[in-house]
Amino acid sequence: MTTADDKREQINYISVDSAPKRFAGPVSVWQAPRMLAVFTVLAAAQLWLINTDTVAQIFPNRDYVFSQHNGRHAIAIRIFLISFFAAFAAFSSGGARGRILFGLDMTLTFLAGCAVFDLANATAHHLIGSSLSLHFSAITSGLFGFAVYSFKLLERGFMPARIRIEHIPVSQLRAFVRLGVTIVIAAGVAIWVGGMDLYLVQLMRDWTLLGGIGPGVFLFLPVLFGQLYLLAIYDVLTANTPEFKPPVSVIVPAHNESYIIRDTINAMDRAAAHYGGDVHILIMNNNSTDDTEEIARETLAACRAAKGRVINVPKPGKSNALNAGLDACETEFLVRVDADTLVGEDNFTRAMPYFTDPSVGVVGGVPVPPGGALFDRARLLEVLVKHGFYSVAMGAVNGVVGIPGMFVVYRTHHPRYLGGFVEGMNGEDTDISLRIGELGFHSVVDPKLRYVSEVPSSYSHMREQRMRWFRSIYHISSRCRDLIYGGGKTLRGKVILPYMLINSARRAMLVPLIIFGSLEWGLGFNANSPIVWQSIVAVATGAPAIMAVVASLLNGVPKGIFALPEYLMFRVLRAYFTLESMLSILIDVRAEDLERVIRLDIVPDKPIRVA
Repeated sequence: MTTADDKREQINYISVDSAPKRFAGPVSVWQAPRMLAVFTVLAAAQLWLINTDTVAQIFPNRDYVFSQHNGRHAIAIRIFLISFFAAFAAFSSGGARGRILFGLDMTLTFLAGCAVFDLANATAHHLIGSSLSLHFSAITSGLFGFAVYSFKLLERGFMPARIRIEHIPVSQLRAFVRLGVTIVIAAGVAIWVGGMDLYLVQLMRDWTLLGGIGPGVFLFLPVLFGQLYLLAIYDVLTANTPEFKPPVSVIVPAHNESYIIRDTINAMDRAAAHYGGDVHILIMNNNSTDDTEEIARETLAACRAAKGRVINVPKPGKSNALNAGLDACETEFLVRVDADTLVGEDNFTRAMPYFTDPSVGVVGGVPVPPGGALFDRARLLEVLVKHGFYSVAMGAVNGVVGIPGMFVVYRTHHPRYLGGFVEGMNGEDTDISLRIGELGFHSVVDPKLRYVSEVPSSYSHMREQRMRWFRSIYHISSRCRDLIYGGGKTLRGKVILPYMLINSARRAMLVPLIIFGSLEWGLGFNANSPIVWQSIVAVATGAPAIMAVVASLLNGVPKGIFALPEYLMFRVLRAYFTLESMLSILIDVRAEDLERVIRLDIVPDKPIRVA
């Protein structure tokens, strides 16, 4: 029999969710290359100009730096960011006036912030006779530039309206104690190693694994997340999980899934047999034009352990299908499974006992690729790092923002209480998990709960998927901006969501940064620049490679290390897709005041309390 992964090349997936009409426009495959070409010209021209004798006398640091700093920088980060802002705005989705105002807004805001920073540095130099290092100035300017880009895109992009996020405070003492202790230990290790003259560190630099980053700076985050990961594993191992087999409903939104729906249902039937409790499968046939419905009905009728039915949802959109399934659900617990996911035999059995703890609201696991297609090996390392390491680690401090909708379990009452799954935007799964977390419930990511999830096998399908995924952080941050700008002091709202936005900006700028570093090194306008080719390579290979190895070993999948070359190349491709995704966001002429409440959706007055 032909397997599902053999048929993936038939797929050219497209749906109304690919580009929500109110918030995203089509992006030509040539739009990003043209933008990068313009960026390259702008950057090269500015690098040449600032290194001419006349201009170099005004800017001796060979960047738009307006006060004297000690030392030197690796790259002219301010020239890089201004070049990027101008090129990105020129090719963003919107009218000419909106694009011009967007570019000016980013550039002027960034320059104003840099001017304040340089003034403070000049004042410090005048008062105490000492200046900050140029390296520190470059790092600060870069982080500020990432933030300007992200938040100006939120302000000027057409985004989902703000809603009121109900936050129910619960004790976070253990989480903050854990976070504080692990930060102190990570800082201590970083400082200790940074002061050592180790042959290994020099070897890593020679192999381009560190580039220009000091070992102390590099070690901080891995040591921090490594500790949190071990604490999360301890929580999983010591969790009180007695046998618990309540009836569950499984909702499966399906749009043109004839190539895999039979395998999906059969996998759930096997999991139901292992589980031993009642399992009700609801296939939500969402406007399919193939024979998804017929195959699903035939396969459900042949199931031995599970029962199920097909419900037709003519209105297109995954959230419409999910909400119809939510309405049809008659059990206390709800499992959401994507139609291209093959659940593991023990998934229901392993997930449900967590709900004997009344503080648990969401349970998920780690997706693994089926193998055998173009991107599967790279995707394996990606999920081990993101879901099998970082997401698991964040669970130790109750900091999980979202759990993927490929396989996730809820208490049915929670999505209903929150008004169902949001429609008309990307990121409905993260949105619902985040809001359940803010109700005071814990999200569990069990690294041993694994299931097979489809990986696109063609470039066009991967591009469509990633543009949806990467756009979602902006949709979620806009809709849930109450957490960022509201009065509540939550870890997700004040730390994690802003970090995710800034990290999205960093990823969107990765390809331009590689181009810019190559210009600085290859053109050689600045003879005093310390940049070497190893630093350029390390941008895409250094820390990511080491973290991928660590994640593979911690998850017990050492074979993933052999996929390291594909993974590192895939990270660059993923960054390119991020850039394309950001270019798809529709730009408005006017900037929205993100702190001002325009409209708040109404949620029930009666709060949910953690038992």
